[in-house]
Amino acid sequence: MKTYIPYIAGWVVLTTVVIFLAVYRRRIRLQSDELVHVLDADAGAVPQQIVVAKKLVVIDRWGKLLTVLSVIYLLSLVAMFLYNAFQDQTVKLG
Repeated sequence: MKTYIPYIAGWVVLTTVVIFLAVYRRRIRLQSDELVHVLDADAGAVPQQIVVAKKLVVIDRWGKLLTVLSVIYLLSLVAMFLYNAFQDQTVKLG
């Protein structure tokens, strides 16, 4: 029987990064201001809104990519486990 611990540890690390990005995105999102500032008195808030929006775009891009990779990696682990279990069963029967 093969050991899957290194592969599972890799998936756990990848999933932990995805969770960290989700928490980080939430904290950045709480800093955002969704009001449209059109008055001269509010002009100082616009650059801050742009910075937060750019951060959110980058975090979203990485979050989506790493989430897809995490799911594909998990499905690969399950497929590998099922394949090896099937192979072990065929050896016992033969």
